[in-house]
Amino acid sequence: MTDTYLPQINGVTTVVRRIADTARAAGHAVAIVAPRYPHGSGGDGGGGSELRVPSLPFPPYPSIRLSFPFHRHVAHFLDRFAPDLVHAATEGPLGVVGRRYAMDKSLPLVTSFHTDFPQYARDYGLAVLTPFVWRWLLHFHRPARMIQTPGIAVRDELVRRGLRNTVVWGRGVDTRHFRPDRRHAGWRRWMAGADDTVIVLHVGRLAPEKNLRVLVNAWNRAHRCLGPRATFVIAGEGPEARYVAAHAPFARQLGFLDRDTLADLYASADLCVLPSRTETCGLVALEAMAAGLPVIAADAGGLAESVCHEENGLLVRPDDARGFGHAIVALALDADRRRALGAGARHTAESRDLRIEDQELLRQYATLVPSRITSPSSQAVSLTPEGALHRC
Repeated sequence: MTDTYLPQINGVTTVVRRIADTARAAGHAVAIVAPRYPHGSGGDGGGGSELRVPSLPFPPYPSIRLSFPFHRHVAHFLDRFAPDLVHAATEGPLGVVGRRYAMDKSLPLVTSFHTDFPQYARDYGLAVLTPFVWRWLLHFHRPARMIQTPGIAVRDELVRRGLRNTVVWGRGVDTRHFRPDRRHAGWRRWMAGADDTVIVLHVGRLAPEKNLRVLVNAWNRAHRCLGPRATFVIAGEGPEARYVAAHAPFARQLGFLDRDTLADLYASADLCVLPSRTETCGLVALEAMAAGLPVIAADAGGLAESVCHEENGLLVRPDDARGFGHAIVALALDADRRRALGAGARHTAESRDLRIEDQELLRQYATLVPSRITSPSSQAVSLTPEGALHRC
């Protein structure tokens, strides 16, 4: 059950698709309930049962959908599928429907805490709502037998607030897809015009919670120092795109990129800058690191759990635009340091390879779905790769 999925590309979609692919590869049946998008669904990420629910665009982000919570319609679909486990990956309308269905049917419920909505409220000038946001999140996740979140700090905060079934999962990266050898000279010439120009990259949703005012300030500082020795490139879309274009007109905005193009872009850049302080994990950082890029990141949240200062990148106080600018200039002018940090970044990403984490997902599910015999002649079913029949 997810309120965002293909063709929308973001961290949640990436993780949800991984869950579906992992379970299917292990022999399990998977059904996905997700929003219907106006230009198609982009496939279901591997076949199987899927229900697309009518939705409307969310005004600040037209690409994000608000689904109609047709509980009866969804429940009928799920009744036909007969799940053994329900995973509500988001706290939106479809997550709520999945939560209610699991509770009504006494099924094991898994939830995911991907997004730091309390911090989002502060970033959007709605700090007064933060206690109410926390109240909703605690209410939503409390019935879950297991709560997955990709960050250690977030897990500890949830445990402190009474959600003791919280585990760390969802911060693996596909190091076979995102890798340094996808570096492409043609890409570099197209972006920078010269082979020796340093390409400074930012990837992500162009929105206030990504701390883009700090990014733009830092890039202007670095641009004044570096001039033609550096090219600044942004991949992503969102409500702040016009602000970025107006205040950093020298930066190349590439808009939305598919996964393959993004992998080539990472590998063809030289360093990545991520000033967001709201990341529970920061999959963008891990993807960049898998491509061998040093990451200059905010010393906050999930980014600080992946980026180790002077080992695989640099950490800067989240609102220190001057510090980000200095870090960019320092790495842009020191190729040997960039290469050393890039090698450390790749090593870190390899330690987070998703294959190990995917096996942990199956183990976690298995603890919630015990083996059972459906008839005297049937075999016991279990959440193992061999002959697995559970539906999740």
